[in-house]
Amino acid sequence: MSKKTVLTGITTTGTPHIGNYLGAIKPAIEASEDARYNSFFFLADYHALIKCHDPARIARSSQEIAATWLALGLDTDKATFYRQTDIPEITELTWLLTCMTSKGLMNRSHAYKASVDANREAGKEDLDDGVTMGLFSYPILMAADILMFNADIIPVGKDQVQHIEMTRDIAGRFNHTYESLFALPVAQVDESSPLIPGLDGRKMSKSYDNTIPLFCSADELRRLINQIVTDTRGPGEPKDPDNSTLFQLYSRFATGHDIALMRQKYQEGIGWGEAKRELFEHLDSQLSGPRARYHELMNDLGAVEEVLQKGAYKAREKSAPFMEKIRIAAGIRPLTYVPVQPETDTQVKKEKSAEELLRVEEGRRRAILMQLKSLFERVESSDNKAEAALQVLAEKTAEVEGLKKKQKQKAQNELDVLKTELAQYVN
Repeated sequence: MSKKTVLTGITTTGTPHIGNYLGAIKPAIEASEDARYNSFFFLADYHALIKCHDPARIARSSQEIAATWLALGLDTDKATFYRQTDIPEITELTWLLTCMTSKGLMNRSHAYKASVDANREAGKEDLDDGVTMGLFSYPILMAADILMFNADIIPVGKDQVQHIEMTRDIAGRFNHTYESLFALPVAQVDESSPLIPGLDGRKMSKSYDNTIPLFCSADELRRLINQIVTDTRGPGEPKDPDNSTLFQLYSRFATGHDIALMRQKYQEGIGWGEAKRELFEHLDSQLSGPRARYHELMNDLGAVEEVLQKGAYKAREKSAPFMEKIRIAAGIRPLTYVPVQPETDTQVKKEKSAEELLRVEEGRRRAILMQLKSLFERVESSDNKAEAALQVLAEKTAEVEGLKKKQKQKAQNELDVLKTELAQYVN
């Protein structure tokens, strides 16, 4: 059974904090130890340019994030760890995919729509004010990140699921237009993962300025923990551990036995000062080793760079030859190129599993449906849907009869889908 490929990108715009560690880094590193998967992790520094135009911040964040993943134990012999900008095929693929992507699809991006809504609420005449082409089309760059390595599984938050669906649409359209080269990725959302609270009890986020940097000094860690908001119940009064930010953070780092003991202390009325001291001591003991390793790496960035270059070499062993196949499929070929005689359908089906065939067919059909959207809308908006459906089928049939070879086959595929989808009106 072939391994599935899992891919995760980390945008280089900030300093890693405890929320990043618990919510993404720790589970990703643990998953990379699973021999059933090929794990790809990359520093998404091109993505950072979309909203951040501070070069020093992006450069510093790249250093910190790379050192953080290595300090926390990422085994780069088991996983491919690279910097997005070291893989030139990604930006090349972005352009090819841009030429396959409709503007209408990008119009539906949550980030773009949010910017338009904000401008509308602010009373601005230009609803695209402040919208760069990077912000507008970054789902295509994200699609290129994923499709470059034909990733099967993409761990994301709920707000990113739309981008995986867009990637599937873009891949399906390419597969239908040229050649079935891309797998259709699936979003993996961990519904069971609890929210990581910040200093004020809200989700830990740079946007709320309530984070605890993962590798801050022990003194800074103690100072920040002492700032965590608590209620007015004093020592001796029972406290609800499930509604305590202190307990929630403690339980994400502790074992089952320690968690049970701490829960009992809350129920018996531990004072908030004592609870903060216990949290500090536990977190400091857990993080002191990785913290020391992190500072060693930050003082030896040449070694970190070597790791990233090794990862880039591994990644390009896959991306360079695959990009060549993609170029050829799109017609970007040497003048002397001679196409390889395609295998017969029977040969291909023998070599592919039923699951792979189903996946390819799903992508092909999805792409065809997107291209025929205007025809379906025409039928749906008609007062006489049966008559409109028959007219659409007649027009497509005439188109098929007037074409030759490859163009004819593509139009015939569209006609077959139309017949299936419009059967409800004409039968």
